[in-house]
Amino acid sequence: MYLTKEVKEEIFAKHGKSATNTGSAEGQIALFTFRIAHLTEHLKKNRHDYNTERSLVLLVGKRRSLLDYLKKKEINRYREIIKELNIRK
Repeated sequence: MYLTKEVKEEIFAKHGKSATNTGSAEGQIALFTFRIAHLTEHLKKNRHDYNTERSLVLLVGKRRSLLDYLKKKEINRYREIIKELNIRK
């Protein structure tokens, strides 16, 4: 599986406050970004996998919602995570 426990802990340690703080907005956005990148690569090889395409669209929507929340609450944290993960606005 592409998303093991160790990979998740590494993502949350790098972008969240700590490896065990899985609820921070930055950590969740980073996790969604990792998953989106994986699904995008999968869809490049398997164009007709419509279930995965739907999952990708839902994930992008979730990430967008979290980014909007962060932008509304704390604009500096929003700008940092956008720059770190190289996400388009």
